Amino acid sequence: MKVLVAEDDPTSRRLLYKYLQSQGYQVLIAENGAEAIEVFRREQPDLVLLDVMMPKVDGWGVLSEIRVEQGSDTPVIMVTVKDSTEDKVRGLSSGVDDYITKPFDLRELQARIEAVMRRYKAPQTPLQLKTEAVEIDDERKLVRIYGQPTELSPKEYELLKLLASKPGKVFSHQEILDTIWSESDFASSEDVKKYVYLLRKAIERDPERPKLIVTVRGFGYKLAG
Repeated sequence: MKVLVAEDDPTSRRLLYKYLQSQGYQVLIAENGAEAIEVFRREQPDLVLLDVMMPKVDGWGVLSEIRVEQGSDTPVIMVTVKDSTEDKVRGLSSGVDDYITKPFDLRELQARIEAVMRRYKAPQTPLQLKTEAVEIDDERKLVRIYGQPTELSPKEYELLKLLASKPGKVFSHQEILDTIWSESDFASSEDVKKYVYLLRKAIERDPERPKLIVTVRGFGYKLAG
């Protein structure tokens, strides 16, 4: 398994390189964001450990290259000294698979890598769903709303896919959290509400009067059949 370590601090970089090699990984190194993009394109690693604060191109720019320009779902664990809720929300909503804050225990990092890879490699049956309003092709990650192609963020897509897996079923906040967030994300009901709001903005004709993503007061949300 190839792991790309994008880290500008030489001490941290050496430590991660030695530790990950000792765990049997093939380790690729990038000292700045521009180099990380180049290595990612050339080597196509299985996982990326991505520092936020890097010269030339920061971690957000590298993440955008991976998710948007390359269209890759390669797992990304964001490694940073920042511990603010805003940074975590930004990272998770931009397609980060996990988030770890410096300083961290190397055993914790190893556990997070293993958890992310288990989720990534878990076999899933591609969802094919078509109702009068919503069409999802999970194999190609395509969404059409009322016949029109619709772009969603990774988290918005996962939320819609979950609701669409059983149209009419009411999903509680906890069910949604357990399915589309990992235990290490520290997500809450407020995150669920935020993404329901964003999803409605993306797919509803009138987000203030939603017809597709329906709130069942006191219970949760459902996709109207």
